[in-house]
Amino acid sequence: MVMAKKLNIRTISYPQSLGDVSENKYTIAVSGTHGKTTTTAMLADILRDGYLDPTVVVGSLLKRGKTNFIHGKSKFFIAEACEYKRSFLQLQPNVLVITNIDFDHLDYFKNLVDIQRAFRELVSKMGERDYVVCNPNDKMIAPALSKCVSKIIDYTTQGATGLKLKIPGKHNIQNALACLAVANILGINHSDAIKSLNNFEGTWRRFELKGQTKKRTLIYDDYAHNPTEIQATLEGARELFKNKKITVIFQPHLYSRTKIFLNDFSRSFGSVDRVIVLPIYAAREQEDPEINSKMLASGIKKYNKETYYIEYEQIMNEFNSDMFGSEDVIITMGAGDVYKVGEKILFKK
Repeated sequence: MVMAKKLNIRTISYPQSLGDVSENKYTIAVSGTHGKTTTTAMLADILRDGYLDPTVVVGSLLKRGKTNFIHGKSKFFIAEACEYKRSFLQLQPNVLVITNIDFDHLDYFKNLVDIQRAFRELVSKMGERDYVVCNPNDKMIAPALSKCVSKIIDYTTQGATGLKLKIPGKHNIQNALACLAVANILGINHSDAIKSLNNFEGTWRRFELKGQTKKRTLIYDDYAHNPTEIQATLEGARELFKNKKITVIFQPHLYSRTKIFLNDFSRSFGSVDRVIVLPIYAAREQEDPEINSKMLASGIKKYNKETYYIEYEQIMNEFNSDMFGSEDVIITMGAGDVYKVGEKILFKK
């Protein structure tokens, strides 16, 4: 970056670069506090299966191709549109998907109203010939539509006949319905879109099956780091594994998020059998003495008696595949490096 400036080479941010691409493409932007990555990846598969050859930028690795970027040759551009620091305002959407709106990115947004204001700013950039795909009856989304002049498509009215997803959870059915609405806008055959969705296998770190131990313990990993995401993912896991013992190894992400959502986090793990809480992953933040993972573990224990706090080094050194059997499912969860714990259990004897 420093050298580029010395050489008078233009430097731009990642959101600005997406905006540059968006200006010259028919842009399908996928926004929302939760579900952006999965919905973007689903749409990528639908358009690729339909030979529409889209350019795709997604916040995880696609299973097909093991990449987060596809350089397509058509006019279509599918972009995961992140609200953090209002980055998505750089985009020029022709179709905007809003999966949901929730309170997150607490180090930037002042409150929920501020987040809704950001979405409203994005919607207000769009024209009369554009489309906003969402649930307009959602009380969290409705304020973002107050200045909307585009066509609002309610994805909840989409028919789901024949939809049999490989990935669990009611939230993923909602993501799929939003994709069907977009497919309809683009003129893609409904049955073909259903087929693509039924073949969809997820993305990296989104309820991703990491493997199975010699004792047939299933190891999954998930990026969920917000109470809403955690609860939805774990309820989906319970639906999938009704008779299994589910152990979640959770690594909280950010001191600010853990402190503000302490009570919500505490209530998010009721559907599983055991919870192991690791130290907070600080990421971009400094340590906050007013919050720690032991406090979170105490809160979760009120709703799930089988809750324990364990140091990261201890779990990495002591946990191994011999501790679990065929009746067990382990889910590592969080936006930090907790996935390494699952990999260690999977490969350490």
